[in-house]
Amino acid sequence: MLQKVHHVAVICSNYEISKKFYTEILGLEIIREVYRAERQSFKLDLALNGVYILELFSFPNPPQRVSRPEAVGLRHLAFEVGSIEKIIAHLNQYQIASEPIRIDEYTGKRFTFINDPDELPIEFYEA
Repeated sequence: MLQKVHHVAVICSNYEISKKFYTEILGLEIIREVYRAERQSFKLDLALNGVYILELFSFPNPPQRVSRPEAVGLRHLAFEVGSIEKIIAHLNQYQIASEPIRIDEYTGKRFTFINDPDELPIEFYEA
């Protein structure tokens, strides 16, 4: 029945800051950007390697996301990377701190986390 994950939607508190983070820092490609006047909301469709994966929304005065301690609901957004060291070095250029590298106890793969501008946890998982 299910074929693939179509996309993930993220609501941000500052559209311009989040747009810059996801496009200029993480390198996602803009497919389409629209302003929906009736909702006072931007909708930005983003792709990774040509595949549509993320919708970025702005809404007036969205409530804060509960993140820590761990809350019920979507935990984080994860991206596969070829090298943990390369992504950490790239993020350091933008003064984005990452957690210490961890090892997945079941797969032996390395991973780390950062936070997006609204504290949404983002994981980088080494292929």
